[in-house]
Amino acid sequence: MPFFLTNSSQMQFSTLDWVIIIFFMLLFAGIGIYVSRQAGKNSNEFFLSGRNMPWWLLGVSMVATTFAADTPNLVAGIVRADGVSGNWVWWSFLLTGMLTVFFYAKLWRRSGITTDLEFYELRYSGKSAAFLRGFRALYLGVFFNVVIMANVCLAAIKIGHVMFGLSAFETLFYASLVTVIYSTLGGLKGVLLTDFIQFIIAMVGSIWAASFIINMPEIGGLENLFSVPEVAHKMPMLPDFNNLDVLIPLLIVPLAVQWWSVWYPGAEPGGGGYIAQRMLAAKNEKHATWATLFFNFAHYALRPWPWILIGLASLIIFPTIDSLRDAFPTLNESFIKHDLSYPAMLTFLPAGLLGIVVTSLIAAFMSTISTHLNWGSSYVVNDFYKRFINQEASEKEQVLVGRFSIVIMMVVAALLSLVLEEAKAAFDLMLQIGAGTGLLFILRWFWHRINPYSEIAAMLISFLIAVFFFVNSKMETPMVEMASHWQLITGVIITTIGWVTVTLLTNPSKKETLESFDTLIFKGESKYKDFKSNMTAFLCGVAGVYALLFSVGNFIYGETLIGCILLMVTLVSAIVIFKVTKN
Repeated sequence: MPFFLTNSSQMQFSTLDWVIIIFFMLLFAGIGIYVSRQAGKNSNEFFLSGRNMPWWLLGVSMVATTFAADTPNLVAGIVRADGVSGNWVWWSFLLTGMLTVFFYAKLWRRSGITTDLEFYELRYSGKSAAFLRGFRALYLGVFFNVVIMANVCLAAIKIGHVMFGLSAFETLFYASLVTVIYSTLGGLKGVLLTDFIQFIIAMVGSIWAASFIINMPEIGGLENLFSVPEVAHKMPMLPDFNNLDVLIPLLIVPLAVQWWSVWYPGAEPGGGGYIAQRMLAAKNEKHATWATLFFNFAHYALRPWPWILIGLASLIIFPTIDSLRDAFPTLNESFIKHDLSYPAMLTFLPAGLLGIVVTSLIAAFMSTISTHLNWGSSYVVNDFYKRFINQEASEKEQVLVGRFSIVIMMVVAALLSLVLEEAKAAFDLMLQIGAGTGLLFILRWFWHRINPYSEIAAMLISFLIAVFFFVNSKMETPMVEMASHWQLITGVIITTIGWVTVTLLTNPSKKETLESFDTLIFKGESKYKDFKSNMTAFLCGVAGVYALLFSVGNFIYGETLIGCILLMVTLVSAIVIFKVTKN
């Protein structure tokens, strides 16, 4: 019999909780102030920390950034709606990540550029290359970046109301203040150092919270939780292979189509965005590779299970949307979705632990927002302002413009978050916007025919298709009735056909540009050198991380033998990777 508790809207923080929260907020602001002098020296220090960062710090920063305040909400919402197997919608991006690790990480570091958008004038030639660089700087660095941050702010609004009883404006003001301070002052180094601390807090908080919640009297431990019918049918890690209506959207489409065809922040095919920024900031190619490998290992195998368990437990405490609505009657109706279940469950934590978990959620918000602010401002400064507005801009002027753009983007993202409703809906929209562009980003390093018009066509077609489906979904009588996964496939097919056609109908970049690019990136050697060893490492990386992910799951489910077998697969995969990449 499901329980429904009503004390969740009456949160009380102890003095200890407030001490923990305030201490870490001051610590994060202090780090930004401490490194501000060095970060403000020049744009290279502000955006790339002098290109001297070790793999472990960069890897942890990547993981911390992808652990946004909305990520636990998203995972818990997926579990409630589609079961544990519903997470394949993002688990499938492991293939994208491993492709970046073993094929592209060293290439990015070897390029020596400041942002990944400089790639356009390194790889392409002419005014079209310059236009593409400038347009993408504003499209990704401002428009798309603001949408991502608004989604993170949406999660902060829900957490702020549930945990503190704050209004949307109050939550955004308090949550953004410290983040903007250390982002504007400390640059990337401030972001990396705070990310490291925030990651530790976030992991400790989520694991400890899951353990406490599972052992609440209303839940009664793992065995009792898994015996509840409403929970048991949500537990399988793979969807029902006999039910195509579930199998196709949850497993087949993500693994067969989505991972290579869709551009998504943090899982860009071929690398890009803030992942590329971290690789470009690495000491050398080896540090860039190991940082990205650690990121994929931790992101997919280490972090999901505490969020999954809390999502499953929420089915007992808050079995329906109505139960969430009754628990938080003062929250805006549009915010009451399945993803509200995660912060709702945290309201039952005791003093001390509550402070740590709330701090971890604040830290998750800050790590993601700070990275996106620094990354977005690097585009605004390096790829738009300096490139097109003032090519003679001094280093101090570039840092000043970067800091100003950080403040503006934060304000716009906060305002946009007020009109969003659910993390999953925003996730689906971003997938649709990037549908069909992924293969281009994978091939552009190797296929000389690809040119700026290829990228412009891919970007424009995918965006128009996404807008059409978004508007269509808001109509009382939709023009097209189509499930979201078929919308994604439609976008992939049309966009891919579109950009390939444009590629074949237009001329490639100048021969001199292509030869210069190949010399810099491939050092005059074959583009396919080490392909066999890289492919072996890629396959072992995918197998090893998935095996570890499901090994942990089986241990939690009480399937010890299967868990041990999968753990052995992980160890064997790791040994093979070390052997084939030791040079």
